[in-house]
Amino acid sequence: MRVGVLGGGQLGRMLALAGYRLGIQFRFFDPNSGAPVGQLGELIAASYDDEAALAKFCDGLDVATFEFENVPIHAARFVAERVKLYPPIASLDVAQHRLREKEFFTSLGIPTPKYAAAGDADELLRALDVTGIPAVVKTTTMGYDGKGQTVVRDRAAAESAWERIGRREAIVEELVPFDRELSMIAARDLDGREVYYPLIENEHSDGILRVSRAPVHDVSLQLRGAAEDYVRRILQSLDYIGILAVEFFQRGGELLANEMAPRVHNSGHWTIEGARTSQFENHLRAILSLPLGEADATGEAAMVNLIGEIPPLRELLSIPGAQVHLYGKAPTERRKVGHITLVGESARDVGTLAETLRRAFGTETR
Repeated sequence: MRVGVLGGGQLGRMLALAGYRLGIQFRFFDPNSGAPVGQLGELIAASYDDEAALAKFCDGLDVATFEFENVPIHAARFVAERVKLYPPIASLDVAQHRLREKEFFTSLGIPTPKYAAAGDADELLRALDVTGIPAVVKTTTMGYDGKGQTVVRDRAAAESAWERIGRREAIVEELVPFDRELSMIAARDLDGREVYYPLIENEHSDGILRVSRAPVHDVSLQLRGAAEDYVRRILQSLDYIGILAVEFFQRGGELLANEMAPRVHNSGHWTIEGARTSQFENHLRAILSLPLGEADATGEAAMVNLIGEIPPLRELLSIPGAQVHLYGKAPTERRKVGHITLVGESARDVGTLAETLRRAFGTETR
């Protein structure tokens, strides 16, 4: 079996690592000739506008997928016309545009923060009447890891906020006073079978995920059931195939959907060592019509992102029980260059060690 992956970052790298033991071969497409996946498999380095290169990418593939949600739609359509492409293009169309994404959630009856569209500074002011203040102003496209967004704390700051996001189409969202951030990851295959991973608690700083912990124990059955129900609505509405991640804010006894990712997800990296079947393997199983694996956790798990620099490997490997993953990326400010996974029997012990690691390695500077 040969799988093609649009994108060449660490998520593609981890897909390949999960697939090689199953005898799956990989071909990657990325504009960056130095993409991390080049260390693991065939890499076609070309622009997403290069149709000849895209055609070469498609040749001989059994199926194609993508490892980030900002793959240009025209390139995804070109591939889908020549080879099966999962998840469906409709999921890219939703996830690439923050306003469409929120409207999609609303159409499915999934609660979200209050939101309104803004096409100029005057509309931004009117949007604040809908959302209230404080609010978050986000560009509708090309924003991730805290990029393309700013917080407005009074009406006088609206015009400067419009300038800070580059005078681009925006969505204005209520700044939710949440209790914590949660995510749920699920897989759905070609026959409509679904598996759900445990709820995950996430800690962000400066818009970047720092720590994920799973499974979440102090949550009601009703809240867990609501998360599964909301994710299931998305899966079924899109006739989805593959791994889907949905991020939520928990506010008291309710969940508010923040965003979705139609791909394997950073908050699910703990599943490599901490679940019966990793999210990466289950994504491949789903798109290749192989039986889905069990998604339950094998213990208490935590994942700590390495941000901005790579600590000495000797130092990382000296941490008791740490599973180290380095992505082969040159360290730069705010860049995810690796992660550490901890798995144990005690949630308290794992959480304490994860917090220690976050303080030591999970920030931009040591």
